[in-house]
Amino acid sequence: DDSYTDYRGDYIKNEVACDYNAGFQSALAGLKTLSLDGSLPGQNAGTCSSTVSTTGSQSTTGSTTVQTTSISQSTTSSSSSTTPSGSTTENPSSGSCIGITKYNYDEVIEVSNLFYQAQRSGPLDVYGDFNHQKIPYRGDSCLKDGSDNGVDLTGGYFDAGDYVKFNFPMAASTTLLAWGAIDFSAGYSAAGQSQATLNTIKWATDYFIKCHVSPNELYAQVGDGNADHAEWDRVEDMTIARPSFKIDAQNPGSDLAGETAAALAAASIAFSSADSAYSAELLKHAKELFNFADKYRGKYSDSVPGASSFYNSWSGYNDELLWSAAWMYKATGDSFYLGKANEFWQNKDVSELSWDEKTAGAAILLAQLTGDDKYVSKAVSFCNKMADTQQKTPKGMVWIQQWGPLRHASNVAFACLEAAKIADSRVDKDKYYQFAVNQIHYALGDTGRSFVVGYGTNPPQRPHHRSSSCPTNPSESCGWDDYNQSGPNPSTLWGALVGGPGSDDSYTDYRGDYIKNEVACDYNAGFQSALAGLRTLALDGSLPGLNGSSC
Repeated sequence: DDSYTDYRGDYIKNEVACDYNAGFQSALAGLKTLSLDGSLPGQNAGTCSSTVSTTGSQSTTGSTTVQTTSISQSTTSSSSSTTPSGSTTENPSSGSCIGITKYNYDEVIEVSNLFYQAQRSGPLDVYGDFNHQKIPYRGDSCLKDGSDNGVDLTGGYFDAGDYVKFNFPMAASTTLLAWGAIDFSAGYSAAGQSQATLNTIKWATDYFIKCHVSPNELYAQVGDGNADHAEWDRVEDMTIARPSFKIDAQNPGSDLAGETAAALAAASIAFSSADSAYSAELLKHAKELFNFADKYRGKYSDSVPGASSFYNSWSGYNDELLWSAAWMYKATGDSFYLGKANEFWQNKDVSELSWDEKTAGAAILLAQLTGDDKYVSKAVSFCNKMADTQQKTPKGMVWIQQWGPLRHASNVAFACLEAAKIADSRVDKDKYYQFAVNQIHYALGDTGRSFVVGYGTNPPQRPHHRSSSCPTNPSESCGWDDYNQSGPNPSTLWGALVGGPGSDDSYTDYRGDYIKNEVACDYNAGFQSALAGLRTLALDGSLPGLNGSSC
């Protein structure tokens, strides 16, 4: 009668055996053969080549090496799909580093891009790339965003396990993703993820263009954080109001406008070869937003009070003015922006690179661009501090704060991979490379478990995330009972980096602990860019531990 219960004690329905899989596997090979020669029923005589790659990761516990193998599908809905630039996406990597690098960076980059797909708001398949097979639980949503103010604000990303679009951290995430796409493009190409990553960036930048409704007017947020967090449901079923909030000349937000300018300027560089017309459009908006940020000074969280309880601009707006000036200078080569960066520079010591604090990133970028001692010295001192003296957990994660510690560790790992590119004798490349490897490998499994959903050994199964926690049957309601149930989320939130352990490396895979199990767009941004950096080092033979080997 097709009835089935996933119950260990029922050995009739839940036994496994070698002979159970034998004919099954051979039949799968037969169906694959039919798909290749066009004989598969329902295929309409089309043929397909293999887009399935066997990818592996290794984690070492004591003297025993455990090999975990997974089958990863293309992140597109077919083996080759049309993308915004009119090109086609690459097939996923054939796993050329398997058995060479400790972890399969290609696979993690691939599933990280899938995480961003799962966070999409609006019509999901605008680019023809949405992976319905891997993310079957998501549908189109929030198609009236902005209608309360007569504008179209559809698109963009849901921030975390909720459904608010907070533009400040979204823009910061986009800048870090674009920086990685620019400087570690070779790694993305080797992983077969170049186009998928550009799509991840473009999903945000298309939305930012919609939000920038006039030169001095930028929407900052869609959704009410308090009302949103009072519910636990599918976004596709959401009925509460989704108000939109903006900054303008009378209600300024130099931090938000500056960060959005930085994101669009960085993205304009990332898209310069793939789509020159789009690149020019991004830069046009970036220039206007930089002028807006500079001319009308103020904190966005003062102008949008609803943001202050969630993403308050604690560091003020000066770091975003500096950061955006640096990116405008990189994107344009116009010395006007370098002059602005010198004007905004403040010689202050910081211990993070985050959605709120950009000083370290700006110092590294300006050191790369200018070689000016004040920038180089700050960049070197920051990475030396992170690698040498910043608090570490007993198992080696650099400890910055309890909220999203893996996010912070990944961000500074990426920052120091970028610092390693500074042309100065004070830069200890080998130390920075090893520091980045240590931090990213911690997240991938060096403690004996993965902190990336759907990847590696004993990954998190209960992320604090509404959509993936709801029943897979859309006709079943979703609510607080699903939040409180102790089992794994019914759907896999591929590629999401969870907040991470405490300062003593303690971690429990518990949905109710949103400090350790929250996921967010900004958690994955520096993490994904750092992965692309490590993949680039593997490609050119510079990855620590490979002894000059490359893959």
